Amino acid sequence: MAKVTTESSVLIGRGCSSSSGSSGLFSLKKKIDDAVIRAEMLAPALEMEEARQIKQEEMLREYNLWDDVAKSNEILIELADTTRAVDALKDLRYKAEEAKLITQLAEMDAINYRLFKQAYSASVDVSKFLDRYEMSKLLSGPYDMEGACVIIRAGSKGVNSEVWAEQLLSMYLKWGAKQGYKGRIVEKYPSKDGGIKLVTLEFESEYAYGYLSGERGVHCMIRSSHNESILRETNLANVDVIPLFLETTLEQDIDDNDMVISSISPHGEEQLLCRTEPAVSILHIPTGIRVQSSDERTHFANKIKALNRLKTKLLVVAAEQGVSSVKNIKKEAIADMWSQETRRYFFHPYKLVQDLRSGIQLPDLNSVLDGNIEPLIGANISFRQDK
Repeated sequence: MAKVTTESSVLIGRGCSSSSGSSGLFSLKKKIDDAVIRAEMLAPALEMEEARQIKQEEMLREYNLWDDVAKSNEILIELADTTRAVDALKDLRYKAEEAKLITQLAEMDAINYRLFKQAYSASVDVSKFLDRYEMSKLLSGPYDMEGACVIIRAGSKGVNSEVWAEQLLSMYLKWGAKQGYKGRIVEKYPSKDGGIKLVTLEFESEYAYGYLSGERGVHCMIRSSHNESILRETNLANVDVIPLFLETTLEQDIDDNDMVISSISPHGEEQLLCRTEPAVSILHIPTGIRVQSSDERTHFANKIKALNRLKTKLLVVAAEQGVSSVKNIKKEAIADMWSQETRRYFFHPYKLVQDLRSGIQLPDLNSVLDGNIEPLIGANISFRQDK
């Protein structure tokens, strides 16, 4: 958005704008108009959601809820989702109408810059909602609507990888704040020399898993000399993302003989079957998958949480392998988490972010590290749709 000085704003209000002021107002008006047009194009979507809501309410009136509790719960959940969509689309329509009205008032008031800024602010809200709404419609995975548990592990190259892992944590926290998602750090193992060895971050927000599941894999920070054939420094951090079930209770059973349960000391060292430390690690023998939990106060509570994470991870792997049961998971088909490079962040001699899965490249490294990862998320969602 172009900056306009107080003096030029007064001139604009009197109809005597400078060329830069006129250009700034034209740019503002175009962005507002574009957002309003996008919002108006969603009118059929609101009608469709309202029709679905009416149909679901009729089903509830005609259906005996006690005949089939599972089916009743399914209808109620679908109705709640539809109601949220209707409310959100109505709010979007209101914001778009507000922006349009304020723009018209600004033009009647000899191009009132203050009103234009107010309309632009409303249109930004409209654009952000539209981006999220359109992206959410592309999310069709079985767990895409759930919250997300993000686990970041530093690579083995010491303090630099640990500092890099902390930068990634900051990036995801800033992304969450920009989306209105409150990220909660539930466990953190800091490095004595700075940075973090491991951190677990939870987003208890709908669609967080659908947005962030494409972040899974190795994130590589690269610094090289001006002669790019000589690589100076490469630091790695692994990001794993599993669903955080917001309303569903996992009923999947895992044989006790298939698990090795250990305690973890504050330094991250495992102590087999020792209950003096509350943190818990669980190894699933048939698949080799390992999970842990340390944010609860007691050994038992951490064991339950780690077990839920294991169940969730197994469900994700089963879905990825296309098998109907966790028992049918093929261990040899589970890729080593350190062998799947997802993204490269070039710090020197040039700044660039390169997403290896979708192929997208972004030149503004600092913006990405500041949490502006929506283009990368959108590209990965589109990539998943095209597979």
